[in-house]
Amino acid sequence: MLEKLFNPKSVAIIGASAKELSIGNVITKNLLHYKFPGPIYPINPKTDEIRGLKAYPTIFDVAGDIDLAHIVIPPPFVPEAIEDCGKRGIKAVIINTAGFKEMGDEGEALEKQIVQNAKKYGVRVFGPNCQGIINTDPEIKAYCDFTFTYPKPGHISIVAQSGGVGAIIMQNFFDLDVGMRFYASNGNACDISIPEIMEYYGNDEKTRVIVLYVETLPNPEEFMEVAAKVATKKPILAMSAGTTEEGAKAATSHTGGLAGGIVTDLIFKKTGILAFKSAEEMCQAAVSFATQPVPKGNRVGMITNTGGPAIIATDELVKGGLKMPPLSGKAIDTLKQTMLPAASINNPIDVVATAGPSHFRSAVDVLMDEDQVDSIYIVFVTAPFSDCEGIAKELAIVGRQSKKPIVCNYITDKTQWTGTTRALQEGGIPFYDFPETAAKALVALTRYHDLQTGNTGTIKTFKDVNTDTVKEIIRKAKESSKEILPAASVYEILSAYNIPVAQWRIAADAGDAVNAAEELGYPVVIKADAESVVHKSDVGGVAVNLKDRNAVKSTAEEITKKIKADDLKFFVQKFMPGGKELIIGAKAEKGLGHLAMFGIGGIFVEVFKDVVFNIAPVTNLEA
Repeated sequence: MLEKLFNPKSVAIIGASAKELSIGNVITKNLLHYKFPGPIYPINPKTDEIRGLKAYPTIFDVAGDIDLAHIVIPPPFVPEAIEDCGKRGIKAVIINTAGFKEMGDEGEALEKQIVQNAKKYGVRVFGPNCQGIINTDPEIKAYCDFTFTYPKPGHISIVAQSGGVGAIIMQNFFDLDVGMRFYASNGNACDISIPEIMEYYGNDEKTRVIVLYVETLPNPEEFMEVAAKVATKKPILAMSAGTTEEGAKAATSHTGGLAGGIVTDLIFKKTGILAFKSAEEMCQAAVSFATQPVPKGNRVGMITNTGGPAIIATDELVKGGLKMPPLSGKAIDTLKQTMLPAASINNPIDVVATAGPSHFRSAVDVLMDEDQVDSIYIVFVTAPFSDCEGIAKELAIVGRQSKKPIVCNYITDKTQWTGTTRALQEGGIPFYDFPETAAKALVALTRYHDLQTGNTGTIKTFKDVNTDTVKEIIRKAKESSKEILPAASVYEILSAYNIPVAQWRIAADAGDAVNAAEELGYPVVIKADAESVVHKSDVGGVAVNLKDRNAVKSTAEEITKKIKADDLKFFVQKFMPGGKELIIGAKAEKGLGHLAMFGIGGIFVEVFKDVVFNIAPVTNLEA
């Protein structure tokens, strides 16, 4: 469905301009600079030529086929332009123009009109208010975008909701001298969605890893369905923003307040996406995913020719859940024959600074043959008294075999050791300036293996519950427009689900509370029960360990003075000291069902925030 968008053979720019700094002119320039092999048709009725290309008054004046059209004209004229594209037989359109739903009701109405016109003719719309797409394939070279970074071909495909973040990611790969496959930033996404783009990348043979940035998920259900399917085929590395959600502080329930903006991260977790908190770490990890196989376990072997960076890397690897197993007797025997006398034959293997190509090659071959080693981490400082280029070439030979993943902490002056750097690049070995960065990339590779091979568990269902009772309680609450359920209803629901609770009574006043306490037996707990009282402890509406009738009576009278509520009643319950205070909650989430919450409860629950969330249904292992 997206072939015309990502693989156009011809491109028209509706609104192309001779003005040097206009978006239409920049897109034309980018197509020419990137050497797009197909015809480019600038559309502008007021000029005959733009950047040396013949300009056409309308798309109907173009004789050849048009696969893809950019629209860069004022918003009010865009719906008509879409209609013209449909009549002309153009099946893919990128609307770079801004000024639609992001600007309010009028813009949103225009955007809806665009979608209606497009559907009428089977036109797929990318945008509006977007950058566009890039395809680096040497046979396509479609720079249908107004950004400024010209990436070389590679295997990383990017999709970013924010064009600014997308540009940062693309520039970072360029600065790292790492190639890219596809780029897409779809702005308002009135038609073509991020899940559709992810699915397209997932089916693309040359894409090895997908890098994703999102801020909102308009259709979580669609996203989860596609992401779960794509993530089984190739890694998706993702991050989101907007997770602090200050508004959560005003939530009426602890669950709502604690949930904040974590929903996107939970979706990532549920669908097998690797989540990152840092765009830089995500990009660095993607470099390894683009060239390395996924490890078959969490056991790493290390080779180093310098001490300190290896120690830093070891700490980071172990912190990330990786293990450093001892070498086998066979490996030790081999290394004793091949290493320099000063070498340390353990894991890590310290080949020492004077090690040459044969020493590194022997060490890496040994680790490749070790059954108890799943991945290899190399610390390589370009010592000026060693044949560093020779070392790199030997490592590259092994790297091209792709038997196990290799990452390298490469400590050098890249302006001097150009041949060494080139050799590592040609061997597909990812290298990093800092030991922590390299270690985190290897941890990410291992995390992906865990996601792909881990047992997710089973969903347990319970049949011995009285759901009819619960539905009736909820129905009555809705009919009376209640926001908060009274304690009696809550405990009836717990009983309907066969959840054991301490004995309780509802009392109308202080005298009734004493009678309830006498019936239950001391000590007891009293809580204020009124719809207006949400967090009872905050207003002095809770008293525990009341040991006699006088304590109950005086407490109930004191609560009555503090809380002026017409519907005030008292929840009296048997006091059960000891045990753990827990909080359990659920929060409805549009398009997802519910978030389930579990953690440490009590009056400091929102201070400690020692809780976890998961998207229901929760399996036994997730629990």
